[in-house]
Amino acid sequence: MNPRHSVPQTDALPAELLPPPKLSLPCPGGATEGGDFSALHAVPGGSSILRSLYNPMQILVYYYLCTSHIWYRVRAPDTHCRAVLHGSKSTKHVKRALITGITGQDGSYLAELLLSKGYEVHGIIRRASTFNTSRIDHIYQDPNQPGTGLFLHHGDLSSTEWILNLIYSLAPDELYHLAAQSHVKVSFDIPEYTGDVTGLGTMRLLEAIRRSGAKTRFYQASSSEMFGSTRPPQSETTVFQPRSPYAAAKLYGYWMTRTYREGYHLYAANGILFNHESPRRGETFVTRKVTRGVAAILAGKQDTLYLGNLDARRDWGYAPEYVEAMWQILQPDAADDYVIGTGETHSVREFVEASFAYAGLDWQKHVKTSEKHLRPLEVDVLIADASKARARLGWQSKIGFRDLVAIMVDADVEAAGLKPRGDGKAILEQKIGHWNRWQNSVTRMVQAVSGQASQ
Repeated sequence: MNPRHSVPQTDALPAELLPPPKLSLPCPGGATEGGDFSALHAVPGGSSILRSLYNPMQILVYYYLCTSHIWYRVRAPDTHCRAVLHGSKSTKHVKRALITGITGQDGSYLAELLLSKGYEVHGIIRRASTFNTSRIDHIYQDPNQPGTGLFLHHGDLSSTEWILNLIYSLAPDELYHLAAQSHVKVSFDIPEYTGDVTGLGTMRLLEAIRRSGAKTRFYQASSSEMFGSTRPPQSETTVFQPRSPYAAAKLYGYWMTRTYREGYHLYAANGILFNHESPRRGETFVTRKVTRGVAAILAGKQDTLYLGNLDARRDWGYAPEYVEAMWQILQPDAADDYVIGTGETHSVREFVEASFAYAGLDWQKHVKTSEKHLRPLEVDVLIADASKARARLGWQSKIGFRDLVAIMVDADVEAAGLKPRGDGKAILEQKIGHWNRWQNSVTRMVQAVSGQASQ
């Protein structure tokens, strides 16, 4: 990778921020560590630069040292200074990734994957009065400790100014936009909020990248819900017919991603992911609602499970495999859009039957339907045609439908304090890479939730 990719050219800087021709300045605190910026006072124009560093806007200042041919990125004191050398000098470039929605199912798995690949990972989290980081507590690191690879930033995707400041200060090599109001049924209740965060939030990130001049590769988490009532199978060339505020908002984000790619030549790619589940799936989503219900019934804490439409058919896969696809989508030289899915479809009824049968239960004795869980508009059938991803990325799902059921039921049974059947753990050990073994994917997170993450 060209080491200057993450640094804008000097002619893009205002004249007052350009250094004198023969200026040489050591990076504050060393080449890779943040430190004392007081040395800037001794440099012509340094005082004004220092003021900008401590300005709440956290304006990013770049220095080009003409005599030593070194780019220095000098940032606000809450993040460390990273130097990228070129010419006769060299250093290993550590890729920096920014993840929106890092505390969600996909964000937490993606953070683990990128950390295992040696990335420096930054994540955006919402400010809340209660803890909302249970999915990443087991990988969280104290930012004051040396060698820390994970950094969290409180923020809001509805704030254009805040997003712009963050992109300026981090200039990430890769940005994975996963944050959204992603519950389809809820999007009918709060359509305005869904449109603002899920739709306009994408545009704000793209515009921030464009304005900053950073060579960031942008991944947009698009959704199979955008296909709506279109007949299956669905591929990259299938017509979109969204049937919910969530799907419409996602479709806006999809087209803005393509617009910025084609209009401004940003590296911006869409991953159109079909349903992907895991033990970290939100508890109000139907698959997790079913497997938690099974565990609660086994534990004697619940007897009846209420669900909505049992006839809807979905292409369900295993989430950690899908975050691997996200990473793969940003690696080719040219950005493109990809459908990701298994190519199989199963009804909600089939998922219920398989989950209860795996636990030795008769689902018909415990499951009831309720109109409260029905959507105003339903998407009947989704089936992915992921042939493009297989051909160009080499991506192929390994976890089948029955495998997914076993993994999720076992995880929720273990979380309930019971001994699981165990097929799920064996499947992960056999089919999934080292970064997503059972201990990492399930047990450590259960411990984190119960306050035992360090054990």
